[in-house]
Formats: sequence, C-alpha cells, structure tokens
Amino acid sequence: MSESHPQPEPQPEEEPRLEVHQPAETGQEATEEQATVTEAAVRVQRSPRYFRFMITGAVVFAVIALILTYAFPENPTYDRGAVFGFLLAICATVGVALGALVALLIDRAATRRARTVQADRIDVRLPDSETDSPSGTEPSDTRPSDQRPSVDS
Repeated sequence: MSESHPQPEPQPEEEPRLEVHQPAETGQEATEEQATVTEAAVRVQRSPRYFRFMITGAVVFAVIALILTYAFPENPTYDRGAVFGFLLAICATVGVALGALVALLIDRAATRRARTVQADRIDVRLPDSETDSPSGTEPSDTRPSDQRPSVDS
C-alpha cells in the first residue's frame, strides 16, 4: 500500500497567514516572487493499488485454471489446451473481480484509520514577463519536425 494524496476538508475560509516577497535573479532581470502560506486541514490515509490487486488475482486464478486442467482425466472431445483456455478465461475474470473486491475492502478499512492533520500550503507566484524574445526578431518555429514545411533545394 502507498500513501495517497492528501484530501483537503472543506473549511469556511482560509486566511493567508504569511506573505513573503523575495527578489529572484533570472538572467539580467530581477523579478519579485510572491509566496502565500495558508493552513488547511487534510485527511491522510493509506490506500491500496487496485491494479496490482487485480493482476495478482488474475495470476493466482490462472494457476488454479492450470491445476484444474490437469486434475481431471482428459476429455476425448476437447484437448487439454482447449480446456485450459476455457478455464483461463473464466478464472482470470473471477480473479480480477476478487482482486478488486479485496482492494476495495482494504481501502474501506484504511478509511476508518485515516487521520486529519494540519498542513501548510505555499503558493508561489512569479510575475509574467512582457516579452520573451528580443524585439525585431521573429519567434522560432515550435511545430514538431514532421509538421514543418519541407524545403527542397
């Protein structure tokens, strides 16, 4: 299981607690960063990775299909490959469904143990630069090479 992303709980209003203004050097120009720090209550919980549970269920039930194929005497109408194919299709589907169900049950149990913590959110904003390219020059062609017009010599 892995840590999930924090889920913010709704609060009436979040007031900025601190604003920081720092000049940052970028090239030859000095810009001013604006950082706003706000507090928020977030829920932290562990959650399972559903895809891994479903793949594990499919693999376990594929092994069960293989065991069932050779556990019974061979049928004269169908060879063992066909029997294994039928069983694999059915068992893999059941395995994926049961793997997802187990992951869902584990997720529900983890939700009960979730806790709420205080977190600081920091928003940093940089002012937009007015010109990105020097005046008098054309911007470069940013299209992918397969979409650029070809030049024949």
